[in-house]
Amino acid sequence: MNLLVYAFENFPEVEISSFLPETILISAIENNWTWEEGDIVVVAQKIVSKSENRLVNLMDVEPGQRAIKYGKSTGKDARLVELILRESKKVIRTRNGLMIVQHKLGFICANAGIDHSNVKGPDENPESWVLLLPKDPDKSASIIREFIKNETGKNVGVIIIDSHGRPWRKGIVGLTIGISGVPALIDRRGYKDRFGYQLRVTEIGSADELAATASILMGQADEGRPVVVIRGYPYALRESYTNELFRSENDDLFR
Repeated sequence: MNLLVYAFENFPEVEISSFLPETILISAIENNWTWEEGDIVVVAQKIVSKSENRLVNLMDVEPGQRAIKYGKSTGKDARLVELILRESKKVIRTRNGLMIVQHKLGFICANAGIDHSNVKGPDENPESWVLLLPKDPDKSASIIREFIKNETGKNVGVIIIDSHGRPWRKGIVGLTIGISGVPALIDRRGYKDRFGYQLRVTEIGSADELAATASILMGQADEGRPVVVIRGYPYALRESYTNELFRSENDDLFR
């Protein structure tokens, strides 16, 4: 069994409102990539957000009283806090320099996934601009997937990933925030292990495993490799949704 993980090199800078699926196919051609049935395309959230014009100038944000209050307690720019609150369902925890929230999309993350790094606006001032997550990452993944299928005739899966921290451990890893045509979870309950024991609780976060694998090649700084293709995935592709990965609050012992 082999797993091929291939990053597209020299991927062009994604401009606001550009059509990302076409850019991915052009890059595939330039990288001499021949599509096969069952390939999985892993795309960095940042280029999806850029293509969907999720760029915001902090100069245009007017913070409310709640944002000002959190800004004082965390030491964060109140305008950024205002955006975090707008993008969130609930504030879970705060400390100096950090807000842990439940995003409107459903998952728990730091600062609502709003990013300063590798973000450039029209005025060239990186301090003024931030990038929000896509409004509907599952839909974004579906658009990419359908375009590739229409243009190549191959049924592929698509995952959109972002870098998240984790409870109890240092370091960020790639996690799935959008998905199309790839199982979010692999349910192994009812299967037997090598010694005949029947598995009772085993569900594999396969989409997140793929996200973390691709993230190794994408990098986190100036690598410029926001698209990775994975071949040799050992499970059948199927329709799924990112919310399959989210633990409900009632089942979460740490909230």
